[in-house]
Amino acid sequence: MRKFETPYVADWLAVSLRWVTLMGLLISLGLRDLINAVSLTLVLLMALWNIVMSALAGMNLRLRFHRYIVLAVDFLLAALFFYLQGGLGNASVWTGLYPILTGAVYFELLGSLVAGALFIAWQMLVSRASLAEGFTISISSGLTLTVLFTLVCGVGGRMLMRRLRFQRRTRLDGEERRRNMESERLRAIYELTSTLTATLSYKRVLDSALDLGYTALNPTADPDEPELDERLVSAVYLFRGDELRIGSARRYTNADMRVNLHGNEGILKKIFDEGEPLLSTDVGYDPELGRIIALRSCTAAYCFPLRSGFNVYGMMLFAHPDQNYFTPERRGLLDIIGRQAVIAVQNARLYQDLVEEKERMIEVQEEARKKLARDLHDGPTQSVAAMAMRINIARRMMTKNVDDAVDELKKIEELAHRTTKEIRHMLFTLRPLILESQGLTAALEAMAEKMRETFQQNVIVNVNENILENMEMGKQGVIFYIIEEATNNARKHANAVHIWVRLRPFETGIALLEIEDDGLGFDVESVHRSYDKRGSLGMVNLRERTELVSGLLNIDSAPGKGARIQVYIPLTEEATDRLHHPKR
Repeated sequence: MRKFETPYVADWLAVSLRWVTLMGLLISLGLRDLINAVSLTLVLLMALWNIVMSALAGMNLRLRFHRYIVLAVDFLLAALFFYLQGGLGNASVWTGLYPILTGAVYFELLGSLVAGALFIAWQMLVSRASLAEGFTISISSGLTLTVLFTLVCGVGGRMLMRRLRFQRRTRLDGEERRRNMESERLRAIYELTSTLTATLSYKRVLDSALDLGYTALNPTADPDEPELDERLVSAVYLFRGDELRIGSARRYTNADMRVNLHGNEGILKKIFDEGEPLLSTDVGYDPELGRIIALRSCTAAYCFPLRSGFNVYGMMLFAHPDQNYFTPERRGLLDIIGRQAVIAVQNARLYQDLVEEKERMIEVQEEARKKLARDLHDGPTQSVAAMAMRINIARRMMTKNVDDAVDELKKIEELAHRTTKEIRHMLFTLRPLILESQGLTAALEAMAEKMRETFQQNVIVNVNENILENMEMGKQGVIFYIIEEATNNARKHANAVHIWVRLRPFETGIALLEIEDDGLGFDVESVHRSYDKRGSLGMVNLRERTELVSGLLNIDSAPGKGARIQVYIPLTEEATDRLHHPKR
């Protein structure tokens, strides 16, 4: 006995026809009042046999030489019923249908003819006694009816089985095509994953996402002959500042490529606010997307944000004129493409950030060297040169006036002490060891004390210790250098009498750092416009160090009114997202 994956339609059809034949026999026996113990036993035996066949068909099981065995048993049961019911003179004339139908189902016309011929021979053999008694007309009509059953069932069986085979072949071909299509989709997704993870170029990432999206949405059995839907429109937009600009597009016009979006209305606002994909059936009337000429012929659009955590990189769009084009299966594929695209864009962004960070670190190191050179030139170098000159003067004065030489030596000693303090202050700002050992507050107080001793500069420090409890040391170091840069700028350029440093809570998860002075002040806009012509990079350093702590920098100043620098510092990831992406 063998088990198959799918049921045989022929087995179920044969079972069904047997039940119909049995019902016909019972009705015929009942109408002629021929139901007795013998006939009822035979019908129950035939029904039990059909129940066994039904069970085998239900379990997709088949006997060895199944068709031949089933036809032989059906013939034997029908022949026994015919014999015990008295031949052609009774209702048993219908019994011939039992094996004839089975033969027609399993062997088509040939099976029907063989079963019919054998049953006719059996009818003639059993009915010899009836011929002797003068029942010639009844026997002839019975044989004629059996022959007619044989021909009709044979032709019908042939037509029916051909139809069933055609339907089965069509179904199998359809399943094969679906398997090929699914295989093609999986191949496209694999290629997408391989391509996106193998490149760190934004342009290639976006182009690959759109091209493989077409392949995944419109797969064919033959991958060498793709049939891309020319009506499908797609695009990827990326945020640049507050605007959404085209990263890559398909079926867009030249005018569409120049259209920038903002994501403040309609579909775009909804997907960015909710962070979930959206299927729209009236994209042409969207207040923002409706500006795209290529989308005006489309009815359905599927948009989803390119988002990872709190970072939103942009959005991907697919649109089609057919309202029912984006089935759940296609939307699922697009979601996979979107997630892979986000990972690839994130990798490309991280790589780009690493490149920019590397360049920035080189610039910072170069600026640090220049700053050290300037500080050494403006401070200790000048002081050492002055000491050398004064020592020479004192040496000459020793031969003329010893008292004046002693006074000069005292001045040289004071200059040497001041120079030593300047050098120590420079070393402190280059690497404040107290910051690593005692924390930010102690480091700021030490810096303020050294600025008072070295430059007679008043620096007032006010730090809320609660902010520093869970702040990592790296972030405290960046904040220290922001303060050091700002106070040095105020000391050198603003001629400030007082400099106030305040670090306090601003709102939940956000701290506010303020460096304020009462110096000369400056025109912020004018300085920004001419900054590329300036030799100093103080404001650039402030901005870059603010970015290291994911903060926001604000500079408020005016001529004669001093300056106030504000740095908003997020203390958690949620606060970072809230600070940089406030809800509209």
